[in-house]
Amino acid sequence: MSAAEFIAGWLSGLVVSFQVRLQTQSRYRSILHCVLRTYREETQKGAGNSFPLDRGAGNQDSWVPLLPLSFLPTNQAAHSPPLLQAVVLAPVDLIKVRLQNQTHPFSRRSLPGGAVPQYRGPVHCAVSILREEGLTGLFRGTRALMLRDTPSMAVYFLTYTGLCRGMTAQGKEPDSVTFLIAGGCAGTASWASATPMDVIKARLQMDGVKGVAYRGILDCILTSVREEGLRVLLKGLTLNSIRAFPVNAIIFLSYEHLLKLCFR
Repeated sequence: MSAAEFIAGWLSGLVVSFQVRLQTQSRYRSILHCVLRTYREETQKGAGNSFPLDRGAGNQDSWVPLLPLSFLPTNQAAHSPPLLQAVVLAPVDLIKVRLQNQTHPFSRRSLPGGAVPQYRGPVHCAVSILREEGLTGLFRGTRALMLRDTPSMAVYFLTYTGLCRGMTAQGKEPDSVTFLIAGGCAGTASWASATPMDVIKARLQMDGVKGVAYRGILDCILTSVREEGLRVLLKGLTLNSIRAFPVNAIIFLSYEHLLKLCFR
């Protein structure tokens, strides 16, 4: 993985912190309100250093986008198994969402006022979920994750392949600009199609924190729409689009050049 790829994914992770909060908490009116309120509240709790750098977001987002691209050339990448990928990543994604929603910083000490962070880090979060919710708790939201990733992967690679072919003269090889534009548009299109189920997935994953509120995916959709309107299914779309273009542009550019080096 290139340094540019890692940095792009890490910065993407910071954006995801706010995206997850917007999707799972109705108290935020907009992106700016979410950013300002998070900074104000968590800085006052002594969490200034962790805002939101220690939410567990950056590391995952720096390598997860590479999984479907890790072993196959571009014309075969669409055959990567998103269902298997979703099952493997489900516990990691669950822990990420739980940590991103936590308003207290990671600490082994009590906070002012006697408050204690629910999770002290990724490992403690995983152990706590296993103890309180059982093994099935670690896979909460897996079906929603599959329903999000399977169609969005198709959109991802079809958009990328189609743009690469459309922007390249017959008999020529795509250049770096083509890779950047096609990769960025593919990421944006993929997340646009994935956002509604991403909202539902995040809400189901947070369901175990304060007791079970949803009976399943359909119940979560109906309850969310009834309480907050159809717009709830588009929460986080702007942030998803903002982070998707540059991150995926760099991912595909790096991947294509590394692929050429390997097969040369």
